[in-house]
Amino acid sequence: MTTTTPGPALPPQPAEAPAPAAPSAAAAPGGPAAPAGPPSQAPGSATGLTRTSLAPTGRSLWRRSRWYLLSAALLLLAATVLAGLDQDRRYPRLDPRSYDATGTHAVVALLQREGLKVDITEDLTGRPAGNDTLVIPEPDLLTPEQLRALAAAKHTRLVLLSPGPAALSALVPGVRPSDEGGGAPYAAVRSTAAQCSLPEAVRAGTAHLGGLLYTAGSRGEGCYPRGHGYPLVTLRTGRDAEVVVLGSGDFLTNELVKKDGNAALALGLLGSRPSVTWHLPDYGALLAEGGSRKEFGDFVPDGWRWGGYQLVVAVLLAALWRARRLGPVISENLPVVVRAAETTEGRARLYRRAKARGRAADALRRAAAHRLAPALGVPLDAGVPDPTALCAAVLDRLPDRPAGDVQALLYGPPPTDDAALLRLADDLDTLERQVRKP
Repeated sequence: MTTTTPGPALPPQPAEAPAPAAPSAAAAPGGPAAPAGPPSQAPGSATGLTRTSLAPTGRSLWRRSRWYLLSAALLLLAATVLAGLDQDRRYPRLDPRSYDATGTHAVVALLQREGLKVDITEDLTGRPAGNDTLVIPEPDLLTPEQLRALAAAKHTRLVLLSPGPAALSALVPGVRPSDEGGGAPYAAVRSTAAQCSLPEAVRAGTAHLGGLLYTAGSRGEGCYPRGHGYPLVTLRTGRDAEVVVLGSGDFLTNELVKKDGNAALALGLLGSRPSVTWHLPDYGALLAEGGSRKEFGDFVPDGWRWGGYQLVVAVLLAALWRARRLGPVISENLPVVVRAAETTEGRARLYRRAKARGRAADALRRAAAHRLAPALGVPLDAGVPDPTALCAAVLDRLPDRPAGDVQALLYGPPPTDDAALLRLADDLDTLERQVRKP
């Protein structure tokens, strides 16, 4: 918006000019006052402005990095809490304490619901044999001494899951893997018909059997035949002692126990005695004997490891983003004079981006009123003229203008769009020209 001011033209002034220093009034006693010298300037400065260093200080570094440090601290705290909770505890396969798909907690719950007592033990030494069922899920992990002690204990029913040749020779004489007779040593676990006279298998019907296959021998009885072998073989080793050999314990897992006759077969094989003892091998002792020792990285889950890799990549990308340079490197802030027109245009662009038409209109009206008041002789009260007095003075200068037009132009509602804002600016310019040159 342009205005015309009477009087001699003044030289253009910068928008922000440094204030001149006060002239020195010091003079010799009794003598004439010394003439005022030029404004004092800071050494090394051509315009009197002080130089500002861009070197980072401790306070600025703290203000920049405090949110990053807080985020890192919160992330570390969350990781520590999650690691301390240890909710993702993993158990071995066929573990009666496990609720996972490969665990056997459901079978233990069924046995306990039937009134059977279920004990879990890791030590077989010193346990007297009685009218119970002993389940050995990992017979190949037993030492020769443990196998001999187990054979001499004469448990009423001994259930072996996937035993190898060593365990078969010590505990089930006469039962061998089917591959020794030229048959296939392994069969996939799937629903299979019993096809035998074993009462437990007859009541259960079809069940998910498979895994290692065995020969029944002359004294044993095989069930659920698969090719030339059986995934289930029973053999009486004494008057009241019986051994059950299973090629796979998958039908005991939480995932498969509810299918076909798996639950009935499990209750029949494991629940025929008043109590059940489930042996768990001491995996920690086995690892210690084998000389395998876990490192710190073995306790870190794979998800956290991959998350750490992603975090490192994100930090590197953030460092590259923050380290890019958009211009020449300077060592200090240089004094810059910005033209008033550039400041006005920049503020106008900000108003336009924010769609602040009301604030822009108020600024135009305040500036116009501030320029019209001295020209019309209206006093300023705290830098603002009285609206009623200003409108009356304008009407006295321009008697042909309607009173409502002047009031709406100087103190009316904000414009509704950009076109209305431009019309308001043009109307204010026209009003100022008419007031100055009626």
